[in-house]
Amino acid sequence: MFCSLESARLAFVLGARWTLGLNYTWAKMQIEARDDVISYRSRRRWPAPRAASTRVVVRIGDSAVPDAPLATFLTSRWGLHTHHLGRLVYLPNRHQPWPLVDAQLLDLKDELVAAAGLPGLTSRPPDSVLFSRGVRTQFGRPQISPRSTT
Repeated sequence: MFCSLESARLAFVLGARWTLGLNYTWAKMQIEARDDVISYRSRRRWPAPRAASTRVVVRIGDSAVPDAPLATFLTSRWGLHTHHLGRLVYLPNRHQPWPLVDAQLLDLKDELVAAAGLPGLTSRPPDSVLFSRGVRTQFGRPQISPRSTT
């Protein structure tokens, strides 16, 4: 289930919402890195709730995560499915496997998960904490199903 995604670029948010009906939100985002500690902050700008925010601080570990089934399941997304204007839309994407390392959650203050419709989820310790420097993703052309006649 796709609940929301924060983005610092308003044009991207508006385009994703208008063309694909995705629940992207515009946010002020900030990342700070000090040695092996990464701090991420996000505060929603639009739509409501406008002041919803999150702060996540992790310590990056030294151990590469092996090709574990759970890590692969959580990070290997090769497309996006959504329903927009009465049609099913599939947007394929390509990327290399995420280079994951273990991490330790140092601090979490979150309101965005609850704002996305999952209250209480961040009040318990996470099942897994992983970190990646990222991968380059390339999206393909959207594939749109014909309009349903029923």
